[in-house]
This record gives sequence, structure tokens and C-alpha cells, in this order.
Amino acid sequence: MSDDLKKLSKEAYGGVRGEDYVPFIPANEVIPESTSYSIFFGILFAIIFAAANTYLGLKVGLTISAGIPGAILATGLLKAVFRRNSILEANYVASLAAVGESIAGGIIFVLPAIILIGLNLSITTVALVTIIGGLMGVYFITPVRRYLIVQEHGELIYPEAMAQAEVLVNANQGGRGFQSVLKGLGVGAGYKLLSGGLGLWDETASYVIMAYQGTMIGIDVLSSLLGVGFIVGTSTSALMFAGSVLAWLSLIPLIRFFGVYAPEAIFPSTALISQMSASEIWSNYIRYIGAGAVAAGGFISLIRSLPTIISSFREAMGGFGKGPKSHRRVDEEPAIGWVLAAAVFGFLLTWLVPSIGAGPVGAILAVFFSFFFSVVSARMVGVIGASNNPVSGMTIATLLVIASVYRAMGATGTEGMTTVLLATGVVCVAIAVAGGVAQSLKATFIVGGSPRKIQNGMFMSLALASFIAGATVLLLHNAYGIGSAQVTAPQATLMRLIAEGIMTGQLPWTLVIIGIVIAIFCAFAQIPILPVALGLYLPISLNSAIFFGGIIRKLVEMKFNKLESERDAAVERGILISSGLVAGDAITGILIGIFAALNMQINFLATIIQNGALRNLISLVVFLILGGWLYRDSSSIRVYRDI
Repeated sequence: MSDDLKKLSKEAYGGVRGEDYVPFIPANEVIPESTSYSIFFGILFAIIFAAANTYLGLKVGLTISAGIPGAILATGLLKAVFRRNSILEANYVASLAAVGESIAGGIIFVLPAIILIGLNLSITTVALVTIIGGLMGVYFITPVRRYLIVQEHGELIYPEAMAQAEVLVNANQGGRGFQSVLKGLGVGAGYKLLSGGLGLWDETASYVIMAYQGTMIGIDVLSSLLGVGFIVGTSTSALMFAGSVLAWLSLIPLIRFFGVYAPEAIFPSTALISQMSASEIWSNYIRYIGAGAVAAGGFISLIRSLPTIISSFREAMGGFGKGPKSHRRVDEEPAIGWVLAAAVFGFLLTWLVPSIGAGPVGAILAVFFSFFFSVVSARMVGVIGASNNPVSGMTIATLLVIASVYRAMGATGTEGMTTVLLATGVVCVAIAVAGGVAQSLKATFIVGGSPRKIQNGMFMSLALASFIAGATVLLLHNAYGIGSAQVTAPQATLMRLIAEGIMTGQLPWTLVIIGIVIAIFCAFAQIPILPVALGLYLPISLNSAIFFGGIIRKLVEMKFNKLESERDAAVERGILISSGLVAGDAITGILIGIFAALNMQINFLATIIQNGALRNLISLVVFLILGGWLYRDSSSIRVYRDI
């Protein structure tokens, strides 16, 4: 038997030069892409995902991937309701939907800090900051798109982009692959509903090691993280976990060992170390180290990429005014004029718009860091996906510099902090949007769409969705209060502390420099810097879940170690199932967020198991069962050959 339905080729994951890769829809095949249908539903989904993720981000500090659920919703809607069978239309809708998550991530990290320092924040200000940062984030990666997406094909994984492409192809084609995606989708949705929705078990399992300075190990038992880990593989997930091991099993016990007898609080914390949990030590000390490592890793990565970046700019400038070099759809890019216009308008608007008013120095810094970290962000999502892109870490690095410059210029008080936060907010949005755009461009490259149409469409949708996201922020503030127990806004709280610390001359530079030194060590030891830095900056519970997914993939590969065709088929099936797990978790998470935004409690099963230790154990056991199911279903394959 053979499955005659078309699917993504093995070369979609590497093994061939990017220039030689043949997309799912060949470049010479003309099918609809940017149509009235795809534009309308793309913008609609962007607005919905922006509102839902803004709520979730302010509440728990996390956003949920929108590209993959957008792909499933787009394919189902276009095929079932409108009888349209264009995968490029569905990819266009998914890409526009994904920008809703991106702008939510950019908004929640910085702008609510303005409310926290006691000032008013308007919808117009949120929208302007988002549009300015989004303009730069969308177009600043154009000069490096060919390098990151095409030349690095097979080297940079872009796990969520590949998951989105698999969802698009299999949803469009049907067949066994689509069944695998649907199976993962159903399991992921049901798992999320029972845990995060109905509350039958917790979404984190943790254990405090009292005999080892009270440090903690834990795991976020989320099906989406399990799926991302399987897609990413063992190598990258192991490095991320190694960074967390360094933080939680070395640095935190070390801090507590020396600090437990301190009679006073040690800056930047205001509490005694003897009274702090491992999580509080991580939040007050280790995150500064992680931010320093992420920033240094970004600078080192950029320095290493400078020759390619320069050549990309030279090639783009050489084609300015001469028309496109290729008429192939997959090679269409926005003209270099869009890149220059984004820089010029970004500078002028950040400087001159009264509600931002960052001045010429702040505007220059905003444009510089928007470009720099947009490139870093676009590369980083190629390693760990947009959902785990450490936007806040890069934003912290930006805030450190901008605030230091303004303090040196004599800016003080609330007015100075407001200007610093608004300029940083522009950069934060650019970083978040650049990562989301890069992910969508990779999926577009795989399926065979037009980069130019995708980028233009994503900017259009983010401009409209920015007003809804701003309204969501103000709605939550009016209902609960930003910074309250209901809307904790963890990243914005940290940004406020950093801004206040610098403007008052108090910032733990020692911790930041320690992170920089760790990054330099990784560079000399020829260890990939960013995965380790992410391990330091992100909670161990998140990285351990991704690592567990990577282990599952390794076990699948080991089972068919000497049978290449069977191994490839098993991994492919696992990736499809994992894509469904991520999608199911994301879609259900957004629905839960909507219920929460409407103040409707659905955790009806939370009282069934009330013992904390038992809930902890059950959460871990259920997650292990989920991992075992992923391994079994991935390994249960038969290779069909034509006779």
C-alpha cells in the first residue's frame, strides 16, 4: 500500500540547500494567497488572539502560540464553510493570526509598567507604540530573511513554523498525517481542559529539596511544551535544561548557602535570603544573571553574523530601484525602501509624537535596538520557537542601556521613567513582532508563499489589532487593577523595578556582569550561548518539560536506530502528533482565557483532589503517561512500500 496524498518532503527539514528546496506548492504554480477571504479572517483572528493573549500574559506572564491554531482554524474554515482549498490562503490567515500573539507579548512586558508607576495609559498610546515597533519588527528582518530562512535551512529548526507547515499540509490533504495531527489536537485539547480549565490536576509539579538549601526542581506539565520538546529535539533542549541546572542546582543553593545568615536583605531583594524560597531567589537574583547572559549571547551572535548581515544589506541595496531579481513567488520581498522607511518613520515618530516624546537620543536608541534585537529574535525563534522567545530578556537589556543613557543626560523622576519605558516599549514590540514574522516567513518558505505579501499583511493586521490589545489592557486595569493578584503583570513589574533602579542609581550590575561572563565562557568553550542563557533566564519547570519532550524523541530514534526509513517515519509521525498537542493546548488555552476574561469560573473539578502533595504527584504521573503515549504512538508505525 502507499499513501498517494502529497505531504511535506523530507527536505523540508534539511538535507538540501535552501536554494534547492522545492516548496510544497512549487513557485511556478499559481494559486490564491492574499484574497478578500484570507485578509478578512486573518485580521479577525489577529484581533481575537491579541485580546486573549494580552489577558493571559498580564495574568500569568505567558502567551500562547497563535500560528498553529490559526493554521487549523483557517484550513477548516476555508475548506468546510467557503469550499476554498488553497493552502497559501490558509497560511496567510495563520500568519496574520500569529501577529496577534506577537503584539500581545510586546505590549504586556513594558507598557503596563507606566500604570504601575502611577500614570495613565491610553489606548492611543498603546496603539502608537505598537504600530511604530511593529513597523520596524516586520521590515527590519527583510535584509537577513534569505540568510536565516533560506541559507540556514536545516540548521535553524524553527520548530513552531515547521509544526504550522505540517498542520497546513496535513489539514489541506487529509489522510494519515492529518489523522495524526487530529489525534494530537484532541489529546492536547482534552488534557488542557482537564488541567488548566476544569482544574482536575495542576499544570506544574514541583519538589523542594530541603536538604540542599531548599532549592526546587519542577516541571510544567503542559502538552504544548512536551510537543515543542519533541519537535526541537534533544540537543537544544538539553542545553536549555543545562542552563536551568546551573541556575537551580548550583547558583541558587550557593546564594542561599552564603546568604542564609545575612542579618539584612541583600540588594536587589527587599527580603532576607533566609526567608526566601528558591523561586524568589531566582526571581530576585538569577533572572538578572540570565538577562545579562541573553544580552551578551545576542551581541556575540550578531557579531558572528555581521559578515552575512553586511552582505545581505549590500545585496538588497544593490537591487534598490532595479526591480526584483527573481519573479518566483518564494523570492518576493518588500523593497529595500520599506526597510529604510521603517527606520526613518520609527525614528521620527518615536521622537516627535507627543504621547511618546522620547527625543532624538531615545529615538536613535529605539531604532538601533529594534534592528539589533529583531535580528537576534528572528534567529532565536529558529532555535526554540516564538512561544518561548525570551522577549523580556532582550527588553531588559534594552532598558538597561536606554535608562542608563537618560540618567546620564539628567532625566529623573516619573517623567524620565515614562520616557524610558515608552522608548523601550517600542523596542519590545519590535522584538516580539520580528520573532513572529520570522516564524511565519519560515512556514511560508516551506509551503511556497510570498514573503512580501505575508509581511505587508502582518503589518496591516497588527495595526488594527493594536487598538483591541490596548483596550484589553485598560479593561483589565479598570476591572482588577494592573499589579493586583488577579492581574499580576510579572514582566511589567520587573521592568518598573529596573527603570526605578537605574534612574535612582541602584541596579545589581554585578549580577548582570556575571551573566555576561557565563556567555563569554560558553563562547570560548564553543557551547551554543543562547540555549544556555535561556536556561538561566527561564524557569527550570519550563525547560525540564521541553527536555522531557526531547528525550521522548531520542527514545523513538533509538528504537529504530539501524532502520533509517522506519526511524524517519516514526519521527515524522511524532512531529505531526506533537504539532497537534501544541495546537490543542493553544486553542483550549485561549478559550479558557476568554472564560476568565468574562469572569466565568470553570474549574469545577479543582476540589476533587485537595491534598497538595497528592495533586503534585498526580500532575507528574499524568504528564509521564502523556509522554509514554507520545512515544508509543510515534513508534507504532508501519512503512508502506510500493510493490
